[in-house]
Amino acid sequence: MGSQDLTLQLDALRTAGVDEENIFIEKISGRLSKSQRPQLLTCFRKLREGDTLIVWKLDRLGRSLKDLLNLIQELEERRVHFRSLTETIDTSSPTGRLIFHIIAAFGEFERNLTKERSLAGLASARARGIVGGRRHKLSNDDQKLLVHLYKKNIPIQIIRERFGISKSCLYDYLRLNNTILRKHLLTLPTGKI
Repeated sequence: MGSQDLTLQLDALRTAGVDEENIFIEKISGRLSKSQRPQLLTCFRKLREGDTLIVWKLDRLGRSLKDLLNLIQELEERRVHFRSLTETIDTSSPTGRLIFHIIAAFGEFERNLTKERSLAGLASARARGIVGGRRHKLSNDDQKLLVHLYKKNIPIQIIRERFGISKSCLYDYLRLNNTILRKHLLTLPTGKI
C-alpha cells in the first residue's frame, strides 16, 4: 500500500478518536493467520472487555471471510466491540451486529455458490470424458507391468523401487487397474499379551 493510502487510513482512525499509541500498523499480508501477524497479536493482547477495535476497512483485519468471522467471534466472546469505518459496521449496537451477520451470511452464500459451480463444472467435464486431477506418473505399459509384478508376488518394496513410487501410490495404481489386493497377515509374537 502506498504512503498516501496509509495517511488516509491514519487520518480516518484519528478522526474516529483512536489514540496514537493504540494504532497498530501491520506491514505484512493480511492473508496470514493471526499468529503470523505480530501487530495484530499485540493489538488483541491489549484489548479489554468493553473496548472497541476500530479498523479503517474490513480487509485490514482479515482477507478471508473465514478468518474475519473467527476474529470477530473471538472479539464477541471477549466482549470487545468491533467497528469498521469504511463499511460503517459497529457491533456495539444490535443493528451493527445484524449488519455484520448479514454480510457474513452473504459471504457464506457466495462461497457455497462458488463450490456448487465448481462441482457442477467438474461433473460436466467428467460427463464429456474429461478427467481432472494430476496426470499419472506411470504410463499404461508401466501400470500393466506393475500389476503383473504384483500378481507374481514380487515384494512391494522391489516394485516401489523399480517405479520410484510410494507405497500408497502403488496401491492407488493397483486399485485403478481393478487388481485384487493380497491379504497381508499380521503375525504377533507368541507369549503373554
